Amino acid sequence: MAGQSWQELLARRSFIELDALSRATMLLDPDSVRVLAGPFDRIESPWLERQGITPQADDGTVIATGTIDGHAAVVAAIEQGFQGGGTGEVSGAKISQALLLAASDTRAGRPTAAVILFETGGVRLQEANLGLNAVAEICSAVLDLRPLAPVIGLVAGTVGSFGGMSIAAGLCSRLIVTPQARIGLDGPAVIEQEAGIDEFESRDHALIWAVDGGEQRCAIGLADDLVPDDVHLLRDAVIDAVRSGALPEGGHRSERLDVLASRLDVLDPADAPSPYDLRTLWGTTYEPVTVAAPATAREDTHSPVSRGRTWLHALTDALPEPIIPSVLAATTADARYLAVVTDPANRFYRARQGQVGLTESLALARAVRELVQTDRHSENKRAIIAVVDLPSQAYGRYEEMGGLHQAMAAATDAYHCARTAGHPVVALVVGRALSGGFLTHGLQANQIVALDDPGVEIHAMHREAAARITLRTVDELDELAKTVAPMSYDVADWATLGFCDGLLTVADADNPTPDDVARVDAALSDAVQRARSGPGDLSNRLESDAAVTTRHASRAVRVALAREWNPR
Repeated sequence: MAGQSWQELLARRSFIELDALSRATMLLDPDSVRVLAGPFDRIESPWLERQGITPQADDGTVIATGTIDGHAAVVAAIEQGFQGGGTGEVSGAKISQALLLAASDTRAGRPTAAVILFETGGVRLQEANLGLNAVAEICSAVLDLRPLAPVIGLVAGTVGSFGGMSIAAGLCSRLIVTPQARIGLDGPAVIEQEAGIDEFESRDHALIWAVDGGEQRCAIGLADDLVPDDVHLLRDAVIDAVRSGALPEGGHRSERLDVLASRLDVLDPADAPSPYDLRTLWGTTYEPVTVAAPATAREDTHSPVSRGRTWLHALTDALPEPIIPSVLAATTADARYLAVVTDPANRFYRARQGQVGLTESLALARAVRELVQTDRHSENKRAIIAVVDLPSQAYGRYEEMGGLHQAMAAATDAYHCARTAGHPVVALVVGRALSGGFLTHGLQANQIVALDDPGVEIHAMHREAAARITLRTVDELDELAKTVAPMSYDVADWATLGFCDGLLTVADADNPTPDDVARVDAALSDAVQRARSGPGDLSNRLESDAAVTTRHASRAVRVALAREWNPR
């Protein structure tokens, strides 16, 4: 670094070179460290050995409690050396439960900060649907703790923070990065697989660091502190974040829809901006852009029929109104229905087939928060029905430049806000519900109901991409799914995992009959009532009959952490 002698550089102790346990230990005060649900508890993934993969006794995640500068804290450290830091059933449950216990202590008058050491490629595909739900629970737990105590994210290297876990990073009170860090919703190789080498060449390292690198993320306000790879300097930054308290100056990024909206107004893929142009377009702090947005011409195009559009119209008996062309809303006396749909003229061309992209995330967040604001004094708050038919998130260069993970964090935050404010949030899956799209639009719901139809698919990634990443063929994946339910694309298998609150048979999912509509409408009414009388968090997913049967490991994690959290 400029201004430092070679002696100072050599005297540094690298944080990046440490394993997860050592990283957690270095952040906590000496002699205060206690590891919970550790290797000797032997709570391992029950799914890996069936696939010829040796499990790890702590499932690649260390939970350590202690103090940081005298303040009570819990550190969740992801081990980058195990399965690329992928989040599975056990590792995800450890992080979310630790955050929930910290929130419980804080409410009881024992303020407890949390630090999450992100070193992850996202959902562990060998446990796809369990990993996807685990990420949703982590996001919810971050948001449960965040108003009470600081939730600090730290991305050091070498893996970075990608996939759904980058959404959790975008929800943190404060985000610390090193120059070696990378943050993005979609990794370069995944974008290249999905969109082609012209969209993002995964071997172009200069492009990768220009888009995802820690220095760039900090320079455009998507991270708060850029700190050299040094144990002592990173610990100092964490101490400062703990001392700063729960509410960052200017508010949480995921709540600043004004900033996100103004930034997207001036980001036009048709002008082909470079990553470094964003520093001029947006500035280096997370504040609204004052430059007037350019007028963007838009051709009227015919929007193809989709299941989301069809069911939104059928259930509300009204023509849906566009918030933006790709996000439709229909508001009744009792509920607001929302769906992401195709938009062939979307200026973000990677979101034209119904993917959740930057502008879609913003539109969902705005629509949800507007209803929360309107109903804030109402005793009987209206329900929010997320009609889900989406192929995934938008895989694109401009989406990553613009911080798709942060935009998705805004929508996730909004749905959580509605749920905890007393709005019943119900997801109705009528088509595909894949990857980050489902995390953003559906998985923060109190209740999830789905059509039992061959056209309904729920998973962490497209078949072809999942096969490439797990080094298997599509046929091999489908064969494994017969015995490893989390890997299955079949909605009936997904329902066995405890996330489904109603699996509905209809005569025609593409052109629903009046009886189909009546059946689904009745199921939604029942789900709304269950949401009103049930818990305001996501705990019901672990208490269902299906979860009791299949999610033994999730339950074991929670029991172990609760037992070891405050030893007598």
